Amino acid sequence: MNMVWPGTAYPLGATYDGTGTNFAIFSEVAERVELCLFDAAGVETRIVLPEMDGHVWHAFLPGVQPGQRYGYRVHGPYDPSQGLRCNPNKLLLDPYAKAIDGQIDWDPSVFGYDFQTKERNDEDSAPHMPKSIVVNPYFDWGVDRPPRTPYHKTVIYEAHVKGLTMTHPDVPEELRGTYAGLAHPAVVTYLQELGTTAIELMPVHQFVQDDTLLQKGLRNYWGYNTIGFFAPHDEYASNTDNGMQVQEFKGMVRTLHEAGIEVILDVVYNHTAEGNHLGPTLSFKGIDNRSYYRLVEGDEQYYMDTTGTGNSLNVRTPQSLQLIMDSLRYWVTEMHVDGFRFDLASTLARQFHEVDRLSAFFDLVHQDPIVSQVKLIAEPWDVGDGGYQVGNFPALWTEWNGKYRDTVRDYWRGEPSTIGEFASRITGSADLYQHSGRRPMASINFVTAHDGFTLDDLVSYNEKHNEANGEDNNDGESHNRSWNCGVEGDTTDPAVLTLRARQRRNFLATLMLSQGVPMLLHGDELGRTQQGNNNGYCQDSPLTWVHWDEVDEGLLQFTKAVTRLRAEHPTFRRRRFFHGRPVRRGEGDPVQDVAWLTPAGDLMGEDDWDAGFAKSVAMYLNGHGIRSTDERGEEVLDDHFYLAFNAHHEPIEFHLPSDEYAGSWTVVLDTAEMGEVEPRELKAGETLTLADRSMVVLSAPRRS
Repeated sequence: MNMVWPGTAYPLGATYDGTGTNFAIFSEVAERVELCLFDAAGVETRIVLPEMDGHVWHAFLPGVQPGQRYGYRVHGPYDPSQGLRCNPNKLLLDPYAKAIDGQIDWDPSVFGYDFQTKERNDEDSAPHMPKSIVVNPYFDWGVDRPPRTPYHKTVIYEAHVKGLTMTHPDVPEELRGTYAGLAHPAVVTYLQELGTTAIELMPVHQFVQDDTLLQKGLRNYWGYNTIGFFAPHDEYASNTDNGMQVQEFKGMVRTLHEAGIEVILDVVYNHTAEGNHLGPTLSFKGIDNRSYYRLVEGDEQYYMDTTGTGNSLNVRTPQSLQLIMDSLRYWVTEMHVDGFRFDLASTLARQFHEVDRLSAFFDLVHQDPIVSQVKLIAEPWDVGDGGYQVGNFPALWTEWNGKYRDTVRDYWRGEPSTIGEFASRITGSADLYQHSGRRPMASINFVTAHDGFTLDDLVSYNEKHNEANGEDNNDGESHNRSWNCGVEGDTTDPAVLTLRARQRRNFLATLMLSQGVPMLLHGDELGRTQQGNNNGYCQDSPLTWVHWDEVDEGLLQFTKAVTRLRAEHPTFRRRRFFHGRPVRRGEGDPVQDVAWLTPAGDLMGEDDWDAGFAKSVAMYLNGHGIRSTDERGEEVLDDHFYLAFNAHHEPIEFHLPSDEYAGSWTVVLDTAEMGEVEPRELKAGETLTLADRSMVVLSAPRRS
């Protein structure tokens, strides 16, 4: 039997100090808490935690080392109708576990009720549960410094740890699909050459493999089923001995930082893997159900669900708020990550029924000296009433701009009456963000993301094709705003293939040259397809992995070129919204900071914007309205740019504007061209013919 000292109530979790480990767990409803230690053979030793301060049960065990596997048993009231679900026969994961070993085998004992009688189930779940692990907190970070790339210089690459590296030929086989694989020089160099400044990783918090998927021979690929908010998912580590996934994750972050790439985590604090009243008892449910989950008032055996997953974390209680904030701080201070994308962030704002922009969660984030200083990205919707909240998050936050995605898709597939909103979206969505004092960088622009079609599928399918998911193609979004260019799916028709390639270039060029922060979905630049499956959450298979042996080299080079164009010109990444007022920095300089022009070369009038059939427009960007400095700190001027968009099914002639805007122009990008554009000069007032469904970018050199 281990010697047991009182220990301390803070910090929560298992904390190794070099001589032993302090264990602390919160439970307001517990009458007694047992710490359960497991040896290599799985033999369990139970230790009653002797101390309780402020509903935190704690003890210090000298000699307990990193690698120790453990769990808890909580003795207390069991009355589901009152929201009480304590049962000491259920081994519980530590909510603050820094590492977790293994997966649930879905034996009936992990459930708190008998499947047949619905009565309380007192079978011991320990043999069928993963275990929490004491970790070694020490790591040589060297001179690691976060890149801290400002938003206006940020290019986000949304990626999946496993999917990005599973087929990479230059990554050793034993490292593919892991944190170490993602940190491999071949992957890091690729990200740098692509122009990536931040990689946004799909969930890496420890998550649970759903029983319903396993029974179908499928797996939870995306990972939006968290059970450990402090633990890096063990299946993404090449070495999990004694909790080494923590060290491997830190090594990945350090390597990416050395390359100037930030690490942003997609985090799921809105719900857990324990599901609703029919779900398993794995952790929070058996520790203090009422403190951690939102329950239905008047019948607390049921769970409020604004996530569509069975439960919602109760952000009205200090314990849940502390859990979230402690987790965020841990990932910043100990794991050195650079930001977070909050899944279904509107749920976190539901302090009461409505989405409350000033809820306690946002107050805590804003006053926190650590969390408030990293990148904070909201997915601004959930499935509750009023859950679509684009543009309504507080000033520190940026948001996935779903309206940008929808509008840009509609414009390029030729939908009528989209030209006005298209203009608003590509200039930073001032209508959504300016009223709250935010800037164009508040808009995280994207055309595709993990949820939905890939870019290749967006231009290849009108309908979803999710049969492989085992739900008769009933899952996934049905309104995709996609267009197959005339043929559904695979084709050898050269005209269709040419059009699809052009459409991909249109989307990528629009994304990278819009005001705001661009986010690219991994593999889109390579031509990755999921064969029309727009809901790959359960497809941990070659269907969803990036295939490095099937690269569209032309598309990749185009993506690099347009990303480079963005990086080289601050005109495309303004820190403030356009104001439409004169910009004069020298004799003959054009007047507006932005001007919208008809194909005839005239300023767009009200009738032009209201023409529902209009699918062509040009945008003039005044580079002299940008305050930029060179390496010596001296102010320099950027080029002027003329962007012409033609979503019409026929070629359109554009008349370049008068020399008031620029005397001459050079073509720098044309999405109708397969390869690099032949630089050619055009004079003011000349005519430029845009191919059907294409986009051209012209530049006028800066005058210092």
